[in-house]
Amino acid sequence: MTDDGFRIGELVDREVFVQKKHVGTIVGERYHPNEERVSSIRLQVAPDVAEEFMRKPAEFAPLSKELLHSIQNDGSVKLSKSMRELQRRWRNTVRIDEQLYSPDELLDRAVLDSQGMEIGVIIGLVKVKRTYRGVVVKMRSVVRRRYDTPDVVNVPVTFLARTRARLDEVVLSRTFEKLMGLPSYLKLNSEDSE
Repeated sequence: MTDDGFRIGELVDREVFVQKKHVGTIVGERYHPNEERVSSIRLQVAPDVAEEFMRKPAEFAPLSKELLHSIQNDGSVKLSKSMRELQRRWRNTVRIDEQLYSPDELLDRAVLDSQGMEIGVIIGLVKVKRTYRGVVVKMRSVVRRRYDTPDVVNVPVTFLARTRARLDEVVLSRTFEKLMGLPSYLKLNSEDSE
């Protein structure tokens, strides 16, 4: 990205290209009170690109702001890297409800269980063999006391059902009580999970 940067308002609805290959259209970015924490924008990925460059195609994916090179005369956005670099970055994401999210898009989001109880806030991610397997959640004290959990728990990404952009939340597919008894939760929170 250039020193002066790009404003998201300038970029929304612009087509994105790597050399002459159409990659998709910029649709916005996550709202966060601390703008320095948001290093990705949301991209609606062209179906042929998703099919060719993703393990499992997704309609929306993150696009790192540092890859933005310039706005062309025709209004399109040119990226500074190759498709291989974009593909590598898409592998370093979390899939929620058929969309890809980069770690910076998940940090500081509230986590709610399927019944709307806020259990905590995402403070990190758990990587196992180069793949994100869980999110690190700092528990709300009231929930921690109620269920006798540690300050921080790992929630498997397979139980992240959807995100709510307007409220900056991640919603689980189960109640927290049910989640705590599942083998994948127990394994991710065991001492030898590393």
